[in-house]
Amino acid sequence: MPITEFLARNAAHYGDEVALVEVNPELREKALAQPDWKELSLVERDFHSGYRKTVTWRQFDEQANQIAHLLLEGGLQREEKVAVLMMNCLEWLPVYFGVIKAGGVVVPMNFRYSSEEIRYCLALADVSVLFFGAEFVERIAALQGETPGVRQQIFIGEPWERPPFAQPGLSLAAHCSAKPPQVTLHDEDNAAIYFSSGTTGFPKAILHSHRALVCACEVEQNHHSQGRDDVFLCIPPLYHTGAKMHWFGSLLAGSRAVLLRGTRSRWILEAAANEGATIVWLLVPWAQDILDSLESGELRLEDYDLSAWRLMHIGAQPVPPSLIKRWKRIFPAHAYDTNYGLSESIGPGCVHLGVENIEKVGAIGKAGYLWHTKIVDEQGEPVVRGAVGELAVEGPGVMRCYYNDPEATAAVLHGAWLHTGDMAREDEDGFIYLVDRKKDVIITGGENLYPVQIEDFLRAHPKIKDCAVIGLADYRLGEIAAAIIELKPGVDCTADEIDEFCKGLPRYKRPHKVIFAPIPRNATGKIEKPRLRTQYAGGSVVQTQMQN
Repeated sequence: MPITEFLARNAAHYGDEVALVEVNPELREKALAQPDWKELSLVERDFHSGYRKTVTWRQFDEQANQIAHLLLEGGLQREEKVAVLMMNCLEWLPVYFGVIKAGGVVVPMNFRYSSEEIRYCLALADVSVLFFGAEFVERIAALQGETPGVRQQIFIGEPWERPPFAQPGLSLAAHCSAKPPQVTLHDEDNAAIYFSSGTTGFPKAILHSHRALVCACEVEQNHHSQGRDDVFLCIPPLYHTGAKMHWFGSLLAGSRAVLLRGTRSRWILEAAANEGATIVWLLVPWAQDILDSLESGELRLEDYDLSAWRLMHIGAQPVPPSLIKRWKRIFPAHAYDTNYGLSESIGPGCVHLGVENIEKVGAIGKAGYLWHTKIVDEQGEPVVRGAVGELAVEGPGVMRCYYNDPEATAAVLHGAWLHTGDMAREDEDGFIYLVDRKKDVIITGGENLYPVQIEDFLRAHPKIKDCAVIGLADYRLGEIAAAIIELKPGVDCTADEIDEFCKGLPRYKRPHKVIFAPIPRNATGKIEKPRLRTQYAGGSVVQTQMQN
């Protein structure tokens, strides 16, 4: 059954109920700063500023149908590729589902892409049609004449913001039929192309079927038990599999979701309180910021009614156990889960901790619902329990291929098994622990160092907000470990303090260099280690030698 059937079912059964809420705190704050608005009530300010907007299930489904008809009237052929380059907004998901309903392959794109990356990805995925928002006008304008495969550019936004080279998507769609298009979809049809995060170079295009999207719905609801009364607070970008596939649990349940535009701690707590959020998915930096704000007194927990909030879960990057211990001290009633997945495995859920396994925090968990796992050596053979190897997963959400890249596909797909590139080990109870990315392993003096283990240790230091460990070339040892450390606001720390703290590590695991600097993360929370290696490998910054 194609995923679009869930949307049609919700429209039929819960048509007048709110499906999506868009909350934009920045608009509210701009409105509150206007002298003319001071006499208005808060409700009036929110309405006129556009702070809070909603769409019902029936409106959602009808808008998706109109987008589908717009595409079909424009000549879209079955399985043609349609890109979506938009910030999180109420229009994002109707456009996504409209593409699928028209029989197209939807291609979500990272809002951080430069013009060159946009051009590259449009060509790689053979995109014919591009939907884009107001935030991207300048970047798309720079590509005019350089994307010959794109025959149609459709603007989603206010009429006065539309550039002359694009069609007005909203006004054109409004004149299209709101009835379902007469397009038959099958489970094995191609449905979506997602791009890898690009932390190792230009992104790869990951092709998925309709069955894979439905798998994500089933896995997410099985893991987190979304019901009709749940409210999911969605903060990460919808182009990423993590955000959307967690929302798929709400789609399956027919429950409300809130799209929060902004990641400030106060905005997250306000939205959770005001909207009665029951489930919140966070990235590590946002969870750290919330805890820092509460522990410093910048925010007060008693100012927010968070009584409805039942589950906090994290994914997209390794989760420091120390972070979850801090979280449980402040939010003891919250259930917690860790989600592991890749865009190649349709996002989160191929491995998950499970809310009942809080004592195993630090592990990513066991094989998720409908999934199987194994840990293998360089020859693809299973390693003995407790040994480090590469994590491989198998299930109905494994990608078809890297589109237009058979060599890269062959490197990671071995029969039905996807080799993830993540090094892991399994404990005596069958729980899997990430050790590091295969490409991030540091070999120093013949010993393998796994940066995630060192990073987890460093994050327990009370002055450290975030850190990353990378390998730097060394004449004698081949590589040495360097720790880039981002301190909490307002604190001072020296390399000697870090050196003393690291005496809790085996000598060969202790960083040889420490660099106090911000930690760059991409939009999905992953540390940009290639960027750090490029920045520091040449020794262009002052690096403090650690005495070991």
